[in-house]
Amino acid sequence: MPDSEDRPAQAAGTVLYIEDQVANVVLVEGLLAELPGVTVITAGTGAQGVQLARSERPALVLLDMHLPDFGGLEVIRALSLEISLGLKVALLTGDAFTMDVAKAMSLGAYDYWAKPIDPQRLIEGVRRALLGKPARPQAPPRR
Repeated sequence: MPDSEDRPAQAAGTVLYIEDQVANVVLVEGLLAELPGVTVITAGTGAQGVQLARSERPALVLLDMHLPDFGGLEVIRALSLEISLGLKVALLTGDAFTMDVAKAMSLGAYDYWAKPIDPQRLIEGVRRALLGKPARPQAPPRR
């Protein structure tokens, strides 16, 4: 019988996905359903996302950089206290590695994952974040 140290730790926790595109929300919810200990909650605006991050205290926030009310950088700034207390925020965006992404990373964002979503990278990244492991940032695209 395998010892509990032989089994990988199970990632568990609440993930808040701040995204206004319903197709992306459905995709991410479906992918994260593969992680049985993970609960996904969603917000369609930056303001709603900040409110949910504060009230629900998720283990991880997946953040689109372009929202209908304000951008991801403003969400990062609004959550600066929560980030300093350990909230992990991963940018999940269609942007190339832009100045806003670089600023968000410098303000404490945990990681950056480009869209279109790479399912394996997303699942592994969420698993790493929930297990408290360091991020493996994506290299900026080659020119």
